[in-house]
Amino acid sequence: MSDSSFSQSVYWFRHASPYINAHRGRTFVIHLDGEALRSSYLDELIADLALLSSLGIRLVITYGLRPQIRESFKDHQVEWQEHQGRLIVNGERLPLVFKAASTLRTELEARLSMGLPNSPMQGAGLRVLSGNLVTARPLGIREGIDLHYTGEVRRVHVKSINNLLDQGALVLLPPLGYSATGETFDLDAEEVATAAAIHLGADKLILLGEDEGLKDPAGKRVRDLSPDEAESWLTSLPAHSTLHRHLQAACNACLRGVARAHLLSFQRSGALLQDLFTRDGDGTLITQQGYENLRQARIEDVGGLLALLRPLEETGVLVRRSRELLEAEIERFTVIDLDGSIIACAALYPYPEQQQGELACVVVDPNYRQGQRGDRLLERIQKQARAQGIEQLFVLTTHTAHWFLERGFLPANVDQLPAARRDLYNWQRNSRVFYKTL
Repeated sequence: MSDSSFSQSVYWFRHASPYINAHRGRTFVIHLDGEALRSSYLDELIADLALLSSLGIRLVITYGLRPQIRESFKDHQVEWQEHQGRLIVNGERLPLVFKAASTLRTELEARLSMGLPNSPMQGAGLRVLSGNLVTARPLGIREGIDLHYTGEVRRVHVKSINNLLDQGALVLLPPLGYSATGETFDLDAEEVATAAAIHLGADKLILLGEDEGLKDPAGKRVRDLSPDEAESWLTSLPAHSTLHRHLQAACNACLRGVARAHLLSFQRSGALLQDLFTRDGDGTLITQQGYENLRQARIEDVGGLLALLRPLEETGVLVRRSRELLEAEIERFTVIDLDGSIIACAALYPYPEQQQGELACVVVDPNYRQGQRGDRLLERIQKQARAQGIEQLFVLTTHTAHWFLERGFLPANVDQLPAARRDLYNWQRNSRVFYKTL
C-alpha cells in the first residue's frame, strides 16, 4: 500500500470511528429492491451488510420480488394483473409468488452466512434467521375487485424479532405474511419494511433502489428533506415507480416515529457505507429532525468548536481561545451542527451601554463554504443583536474584509470602537474595523 493510500485509509477510519461507535447496538431496517437482488452489485451489498453486522449493528433485512415474480409468471405463461398498484394474487399465482420469495430467502441466507469473502471474516458464520414473523390479513374486495391472497401487514412480532437480534442474528423478512387461519398472503415489500421499522422502533430505515435518492432539476442531489417537504416530490414522481414507493415509505416511517429514513442506490459502490460512516452521507435523507441545524451553542460543543477554530488560530487568522475561555463564553456562540459535527460558528459580544455589539469568530469549515452558511450565521447574529437592543454591529478582521464589505459593512476607525473593546485592541495584529447599522 502506498503512503498516500495508507494516509487516506487512516483519515477515513478516524473520521468513521464516531459513527461506528454511535451505530453499535442500533437497529436498522434495510430494504433491498427486487432489482438489487438480481444485479451484479449484489455480492458487494452482501459484503457490506455482513460488515455492518460485524460492527454490532442490529440488522433486519426486507426485500422486494417484483422482477422475479414477473419472470416466473412469464415462464409459466401466467397473466400479470394489478389493481390499485398491487398484484392480484389468486390461487393460480400464489404458489409462484411463494416459490420466488422462498428461493430468494434461501439464496440470501446462504450468501449472508458466508461472512466477508476474501477477508479474515470469511466463513465467520453470520446467523441469518427468518420465519413467520409478520401476521397479515387480506385486502379483500376493492372497487369490486377481489384481491384474493394480496394482503397487508397486520402485526409485526416485535418480541420474537428482538429476541433474535439480541442473540446476534440478522433477521430476514420476506414480503409474505401469515394469518391465524394458516393462509399465506403476498405483501407490499415496502410496507413490510416500514411496519418493521415503526414497530421495532428502528433508528434507521434504509431503502436501496436504482435511483441515487432525489435530484433537483439541475441534477444535484437533494441531501435531506422533512416529510412535509417530501410531499411535493411525491406528486412529481410517477405513481407506483420504485422511487415513489421508497419515498412514500420513508415519509410514512418518519411520520410514525422512525428518526431517519435513507434513499440510496444499490448501483452506487459503497453507498451504504458512505451514508452511514461519513458526515455528508449519500443519497437522500428524510427526517423529522434537522440534519443540519443552526442553533445556539451548548457546553458539549466546546470540543467541536476547538477543532473548527484551531487551524485558523495556528495560521494567525484568529486569536487563540483556550478551552476554559470557550466554556465561559459558550452562550455567545451560534453554531451550525451537521449531523453532530460543528461545521460553522459565529459569536456576538454585546456592549449594551453603547448599543453596539461585536460580531466575532465567523468561521465555516473549508469543506462547507459553498452553501451560504456564513450568510445564515450573519442573519441569525443580526436577529439576536436587534432583540438585545443593539443598533450597530462591528467586526475586526485581518483576512476577510471583502466578505463583510459585500454584506453591508463599512470601514471604520479603531477610535469608533466602544472604550472597553478599544482597550483590548491588538495593534500588532492591525485588524481592520468595519461597522454595520442594523
